[in-house]
Amino acid sequence: MTIALFIVLFLGGVAAVIAPLARRPVAWPADPTDQRDDVARAVSSLRDLEFARAAGTIAPADYQRLRATLERDAFVRRAPEARRAAPVRTLVLASLIAAIAVAVAVIYLPPAAGDRAPGETVTGTVPQIDALAATEARASANPGDLPTQLALADAYVRAGRPQDAIPRYQAVLAKDPNNVAALDGLGLILVASGSNDGAMVAADRVLAQRPKDPDALFVKGLALYGKQDWNGAVDAWTVYLDVGQYHFGAEMVRGLYADAKTKAGR
Repeated sequence: MTIALFIVLFLGGVAAVIAPLARRPVAWPADPTDQRDDVARAVSSLRDLEFARAAGTIAPADYQRLRATLERDAFVRRAPEARRAAPVRTLVLASLIAAIAVAVAVIYLPPAAGDRAPGETVTGTVPQIDALAATEARASANPGDLPTQLALADAYVRAGRPQDAIPRYQAVLAKDPNNVAALDGLGLILVASGSNDGAMVAADRVLAQRPKDPDALFVKGLALYGKQDWNGAVDAWTVYLDVGQYHFGAEMVRGLYADAKTKAGR
């Protein structure tokens, strides 16, 4: 009902504006002529004509005839152009097209927009693809592709399924024993589950390749702290806080680091 009322009022307003134009055509203003343009063109042409006469490239009779023509045309006032009738038909057609466009938008846009949360597209909720299922499908189709297997393991960790991630990390390490991403991922799972010895093995294998790897230093410090090796934890975390100040675990480590230093008497 609201949409219909809007369309009726809109079309009524358009008709009210156009009706006077349709009954009494209004003269369409003509572009005024500028006498200064004619004079400027004549002066330029006369200058060129003088150059031609001085160079001897024009006959005297032609020179006199052209000069007289230029001087006459430059200062003769032209009759004003007749004022044309306003293009009423064009105005009416344009207004009707605009009215139809607005009507179509008003009718079809609200149903197309639908219910949407803040930040979603104007056409409503976009169906969300199950990213984990898609990654599982890619990993199953490409069992030998290590980046895909790592992506699936990381996806399992983000989904709160670390036990499903462990076999994936181990499968990667079976093909690439020094894969840093797999060792870091496995070490994080092991230290979170209390397997400090296994976590330290994974961290040390990474640190043998990258002595300042933040993930490995983070894991090793946690494992040593869990084993109550306060000095070892302080040593690992001293380097960690230097290179991993923006690491996701930095805030947590600062408190544990201070506690380990106190317990180590340092």
